Amino acid sequence: MAQTIRRFPAFTLNTDGHAHPRENTLVGLTVIFGLVAFITSWWHGLNMLTSWTGLGGIVTGLWGQFISVTTAERFVLVIALVASAFGFGIALAHGGLFGGM
Repeated sequence: MAQTIRRFPAFTLNTDGHAHPRENTLVGLTVIFGLVAFITSWWHGLNMLTSWTGLGGIVTGLWGQFISVTTAERFVLVIALVASAFGFGIALAHGGLFGGM
């Protein structure tokens, strides 16, 4: 009866079976920066936080794309890069990196 149980595959970025700690760290940082930049882009007063986290997400995401090994890493990186770029663009329109001095 064990063969009838459906098991979901584990979520992993290491689809080739090898550990990639540096690449996975860049993916995680890009996701965090992208989420913060995307969420904070909806408030005008947080444009400095949004712009710097968006820029950080763009830099870490592009570097992660450069050294990524698996397709799963690249997939998550592209989504987080888009969120970072969106937040960065909105923040630039609202005052930029230095708060519109």
